[in-house]
This record gives sequence, structure tokens and C-alpha cells, in this order.
Amino acid sequence: MLTKRLIACFDVVNGRVTKAQQFQDNIDVAPAEDLARQLYDDQIDEIVFYDIKASAEKRKIDLETVRAVARHVFVPFTVGGGIRSVDDMFEVLKAGAEKISVDSMAVRKPEILRAGAEAFGRQCVVLSTQVKRVGVRPGLPSGYEVFIDGARLATGLDALDWVRRGEELGAGEIVVNSIDRDGTASGYDLDITRAVADAVNVPVIASGGAGTVEHIADGLSDAPGGGAAHAAIISSILYSPRFERNLGVRELKDALLAKGVPMRPYL
Repeated sequence: MLTKRLIACFDVVNGRVTKAQQFQDNIDVAPAEDLARQLYDDQIDEIVFYDIKASAEKRKIDLETVRAVARHVFVPFTVGGGIRSVDDMFEVLKAGAEKISVDSMAVRKPEILRAGAEAFGRQCVVLSTQVKRVGVRPGLPSGYEVFIDGARLATGLDALDWVRRGEELGAGEIVVNSIDRDGTASGYDLDITRAVADAVNVPVIASGGAGTVEHIADGLSDAPGGGAAHAAIISSILYSPRFERNLGVRELKDALLAKGVPMRPYL
């Protein structure tokens, strides 16, 4: 049985990790470089880094911070934000990332997924999606709409239609980021996570809402009612100042293993 993965997520502004709720009200946490070193030492499985203002500010990603983080982590490292071309992808990979996450630009310029997969391999291309439950309506049969630009702009795209197209274009992984649940510690949106997992044939990553071990276990569960995700993005539970108590990677992995979730054990 394939093991499930825990992925620490960094929303980065000016080289520092921040934490938001529903894509708003970011509060400062720590320098990205320092937090990356800490979580790598604590045996996190992967790290994903989003330069969350790059797309909205129409600028390139903060490569200096990417390099600083990459110096300290030797696990898969995904980077997104401000990726507008294959040349941008190359710069990010050269700076130390193993995978590139594309979100808003993939909606505006879908061929970037195909171009990235052809240039670097499907395994390097991650399609990140910001989805919001809006109810079933014409053109949105799943009841979930794709948003871009930090959840500020509705696209009219149905979430399931979009992830299927993303896979066809070359995405090797798909992140399902629930706008409704982001930073709320109320659990992943299992309905859309499972729907995406059933709709595509590439790994799916649950994101937005993990506040307890049970939430993570539910998101990773292949049983009926579970999210069937291959990996879980976590942030608040690890380091949010809004939490009364944060949990370490070892504590999370031990608890998930005790619940029967196949994890890479803490060594």
C-alpha cells in the first residue's frame, strides 16, 4: 500500500511565512528559511511554498527566498506564485524546487501546463485549484466554482471540469484548496476532495481546513465518506499563532499511524 504524505504549506510574503483565514487577514509567523529548517528536521514529508502576492502584483516569484528554503530541505519542494512561462518554471527549478505549482496562470493560459510537462516532465507540474461551494447551477454541475488571484476572482469554471482538463494538459498532481475551509480548522471539504480524486488519475492533495488529527485522517481516508487524497497539506495545525497548541510532525504521524493511515513512520 502506498504511504500517504504530509505536506507543510508556506504562504510567503516578503520572505516570511504568514497564516490566513479564507485567504484573508494574514498574520506573520516566521522567516520561511527558519520554519523550513525546523520542519525538515522534524521529518515533514514535503514542503510547498506559495508566493501569495506574486500573481496579483504581476511580478516574478521571490527566487531569493526559494533559494534560502531549498538550502535547508532535502524533501520534495514545490513552489508556486507568479509562474507565467516555461522560463519562469526553469528559474524556479534552478533555484532548488522539485515541482512547480500553477494556479491563476493555468486558468488564464492553460497551455502552460502542457508546456511545463513537455519541458520538465509531468511529475514536475502541479495544478493548484482554489474552489468554493456555490451550489449547482447552469455551467457548474459539481456545485463548486474555481476562483483565482487569491480567491478574489470567480472564473465561471466548474471545479471537476477544470481538474479533468488540467490532467489532460499535463498536470501530474492536483491540489484541491477549499476557500470555504481555508484556515478555519473545521476539516477539509471532503465532498469536493473525493469528487476530484474520483475524477482524475493523478495524485490529489487535500488543502484547506485541517485542525485536528481526525481531519487529516478523514482527508486521506479511502473509505466511503473520506477524501481519498494521496497527501494532506497542513499549516495551521503546525504553526499558526491562532492555535492554542500546535502539533509536531512526529505527533501527527504517530497519531495517524495509530488510526491505520499508511504513513512513512517517524525515524
